[in-house]
Amino acid sequence: MTAGTITAAPTPRRVASGTAGRLLRSPSGAVGGALVLGLAVLSVLSATGALPFEPAAQDTAARLQAPSAAHWLGTDQFGRDILARVASGVANSSLVALVAVAVATVVGTLAGVVAGFLRGTTDLAIGGVTNVLFAFPPLLLALTLASVLERTWFTVAIAIAVVYTPIFVRVTRGPVLTLREVDYVAAARATGMHAASIMLRHVLPNITGILIVQITLSLSWAVLTEASLSFLGLGTPPPAASLGSMIFDARTLVTVAPWTLLAPGAVLILLVVGLNLLGDGLRDALDPTGRRSR
Repeated sequence: MTAGTITAAPTPRRVASGTAGRLLRSPSGAVGGALVLGLAVLSVLSATGALPFEPAAQDTAARLQAPSAAHWLGTDQFGRDILARVASGVANSSLVALVAVAVATVVGTLAGVVAGFLRGTTDLAIGGVTNVLFAFPPLLLALTLASVLERTWFTVAIAIAVVYTPIFVRVTRGPVLTLREVDYVAAARATGMHAASIMLRHVLPNITGILIVQITLSLSWAVLTEASLSFLGLGTPPPAASLGSMIFDARTLVTVAPWTLLAPGAVLILLVVGLNLLGDGLRDALDPTGRRSR
């Protein structure tokens, strides 16, 4: 580069393209992305009715059939196609997890940014509520809320959201404490810019990378929590399929029809592992320090 040459700042599209490239070059990111994409396609096929069987369609003449050309993953005790139910279960569990994490992200991020930027009594109040929620074991808190609320997929999502909101408060508050002291934030404050504008324009964009990674990891935890609630009878209500309820129903059939347990269990593991690997890959792709070291 010659003296006096001005280099153009990278555009958002170039930044996103570079991040995607680093993600695909990361083994964990590539494997996790492939797993999540494959299961997402399976969910779309189920939601659009592209699969040959309906998840709730019963056929007593075909009950407990082993995997075959007609039923790739076999059938359950009611003659329902396990592949169709697994696909529907992934879609239902993913919907609950997406709504739960979306609510937790919005509420927790706003609370964390406000607490870290304003400090004082606001920080103490938000921190107090966060500490109270952290005092409960996550699954126990989700069980309590799910049992109190009317049982629908949305109330299950809200119960899970309450559990994970404090995590987003903690994740965002720490970086904001540092960002509020940097020069450009101090300059914006000195010019009389409103605190809300500073938080939206200067603070929130600088924690986007942290949020993306946390959202991906929280999705895997939310899927596992929904499956746990469904296993205990407090998750997605029937007749909607759920991976957790499928595992619960298959526990007495494992000796005579092991495929009824192996299929939903394996898919649940693949979904959780895929989301975790994708989160690890995103963390590496968005980490400038790790990028330079490679």
